[in-house]
Amino acid sequence: MVTPFSRDGSVDYGRLASIVEAQVEGGVEGICAVGTSGESPTLSHEEHHKVIEKTIGFAQGKVAVVAGTGANSTSEAVSLTKAVVSMGGADATLQVTPYYNKPNAEGLYRHFMTVADLGLPVILYNVPGRAGREIPLDVVVRLAKHPNVVAIKEAAGSVDRVSAIKNALPDFTVLSGDDSLTVPMISVGAEGVISVASNVIPREMSDMVRFALAGDFVKAREYHAKYYELFRDLFIDVNPVMVKEALALTGRIDRVFRLPLCETDDAKLERMRKTLQGIGLL
Repeated sequence: MVTPFSRDGSVDYGRLASIVEAQVEGGVEGICAVGTSGESPTLSHEEHHKVIEKTIGFAQGKVAVVAGTGANSTSEAVSLTKAVVSMGGADATLQVTPYYNKPNAEGLYRHFMTVADLGLPVILYNVPGRAGREIPLDVVVRLAKHPNVVAIKEAAGSVDRVSAIKNALPDFTVLSGDDSLTVPMISVGAEGVISVASNVIPREMSDMVRFALAGDFVKAREYHAKYYELFRDLFIDVNPVMVKEALALTGRIDRVFRLPLCETDDAKLERMRKTLQGIGLL
């Protein structure tokens, strides 16, 4: 989920409640608070904790809550995760690959194991485009032996990577991290998606995933084709700029970002407007 801000730049908890409600009503099985789309790098630790705590409260146990508590410092990831463990109510933590410092394979293993030892189920987050480093397959295999390492979000843009993980770990849960690759990833063994597009179209994403998981790829492809331009255009500027622009265009949040993120340019905004019109949201 995005983190909505008021015009004065503070977190808008009223809008956050509305976003959670829309996701629940849209049939999702879980919501992720303060991930990349939640502008986690620009939230203070106090805000980070409060957004997760409020999200848990707003969800009222109707869906699973995944708390984004990853960091490129293991001590920071531990601190954020311990706070979530203490507040209770979260079902898992999303742990991004440590970014910028690009640790070696053993460093990655020790980092994720340290967080997993805190007791909260861990979803690994493989996103080399942002982190500058992928989680090597052999490290995923090692980590999967820990009872708290329960899944991986694959945002490397590779369907083959899903096949490789399922080949090595047939019972390990893989979730797509790319909306446009959700259907093909499910076709080779993924079990869902941690979605950006669901901020805008939760019901449609839920239906598409359920059709694919039921093996009805004809119907799933119809959804994919209908919403492909939205999947594409959500990433014509850096995420989460375009998804917040889409939500602002549809009147669900204010058009507010925190630097270094800012509004997109007029051409991209007009493209998003036309895309939303094309799928009947404007």
